[in-house]
Amino acid sequence: MKEPSYTFLGSQDVITPALIYYRSLIRDNLQKAIEIARGAEHLWPHIKSHKMADVIRMSMDMGITRFKCATIAEAEVAAGNKAAHIVVSYPLIGPNICRFIKLAESFPQTHFYAIGDNLDMLAHLGNAATSSSLKNVDVLVDVNMGMNRTGVPLSKLAVFCDSCSQIKGITLKGLHCYDGHRTEHTYEERKKAADTVDLEIKSLLHTICTKHPSCSLVIIGGSPSFPCHADFCLTEGKEENTEVYFSPGTIFIYDYGYSQKFPDLPYVPAAAILTRVISCPDKGIFTIDCGYKGIAADPAGTRGLLLGVENCEELFQSEEHWTYRMKPGYEDACPKVGDELFVIPTHICPTSALYASVLVVENGKIVDNWPVSARNRKITY
Repeated sequence: MKEPSYTFLGSQDVITPALIYYRSLIRDNLQKAIEIARGAEHLWPHIKSHKMADVIRMSMDMGITRFKCATIAEAEVAAGNKAAHIVVSYPLIGPNICRFIKLAESFPQTHFYAIGDNLDMLAHLGNAATSSSLKNVDVLVDVNMGMNRTGVPLSKLAVFCDSCSQIKGITLKGLHCYDGHRTEHTYEERKKAADTVDLEIKSLLHTICTKHPSCSLVIIGGSPSFPCHADFCLTEGKEENTEVYFSPGTIFIYDYGYSQKFPDLPYVPAAAILTRVISCPDKGIFTIDCGYKGIAADPAGTRGLLLGVENCEELFQSEEHWTYRMKPGYEDACPKVGDELFVIPTHICPTSALYASVLVVENGKIVDNWPVSARNRKITY
């Protein structure tokens, strides 16, 4: 992976490990996504990768007005920054139903949507809505695109939508179609698989919209797959009189994992962890202060790409330590105690959630400090 320089002035005063965001790289990634989507108005991005008000505001400055959230806290941050449309793309169970209602009541300028794949859950949501000042909640049916994590199977989608239309307090507004399992290595493989499902969705959508005209909104795709849906959905969506939006998330910050899995994607990792060598316990062995409390332990295997040190291999990682060994013959190139190094996380989403705030670098200088606004599960509601 070819990466830009992540070094910056003043790093010697930064407590490590520290997560650094690179503002111009984030802006560049946003612009690339906008171009692929053929306009910011076609994007409905997820904020779970960063959970930050500052990134939301940057996105809005570039024309994005719709956001997807995994938690009520994320939705509160987006609404607090005047997002026009917010979908909480996570089943509302237990107290989260009342939290969602209170949030929507508190931000009347924002259009909120819930998702659902269970009629009992949607009935509870409808009851809560009718008992509130809202009286009604707009709902997107969560579609199982083959990932088998959540969602209504395509074979049962039309009947489920019929049932939804009978529930008081909710209005069926569309479909939420996330295909997080679309992880084929090449664009051609992902496109072929996506086209097959898109054809089925198009047929179902025609049937559903005929019976339920309000069901005219489709949010589809994730970071690796949304380019595969772009041509098909922009064309077919127009023909079916539906609004189609694409929902990437990770690509704005990006990470080492995606850069390895999807070489066709044009984005650059816009975050790195500054770390220091804290010990050299034996010849050719060095330990940095970035344990799995400083970088996500997900996924299994390599948790990040160590930059600037070639010919080394991981030995082990614990809570506060990450130990490496130089390969035979390269022991003399071992970093020294106190050396500053950078790691590109394999998975940026859970890594961002480990930090209360991130330093922001631009043009080789620290320019800001952004709080991870929705790091906690609850803010107000």
